[in-house]
Amino acid sequence: MNQILHEITKEQLKDDRGHFKVGDGVTVHTKVREGEKERVQVFAGIVIARKGGGIQETFTVRRIAYGEGVERVFPVHSPNIEKVEVDRESVVMRARMYYMRQRIGKKANKVKEKRYVGRT
Repeated sequence: MNQILHEITKEQLKDDRGHFKVGDGVTVHTKVREGEKERVQVFAGIVIARKGGGIQETFTVRRIAYGEGVERVFPVHSPNIEKVEVDRESVVMRARMYYMRQRIGKKANKVKEKRYVGRT
């Protein structure tokens, strides 16, 4: 049974969506339908979790909007997600960053960023 499900969902997997990790600052472009019109809505924040595998894989993005923490869960392979852009790469030693929920102020957006050392 598992093999049959794997074969059916294999063609629905998106290859261009797996290049971000927990702690990265991302911008998610989602398609929103309002009546007959369709537009793209942008949600930018820090990825605090990635769960699941295969077609059921999801990621949670958290941002601070008007002083309130807002989290949104996106399916990685959803056809409603147009693209996921990585704004900032980070160095995080955890699989989930739920501790970000308790942070207030400037610390709420602070993660250890990856440093690029250029060679000359």
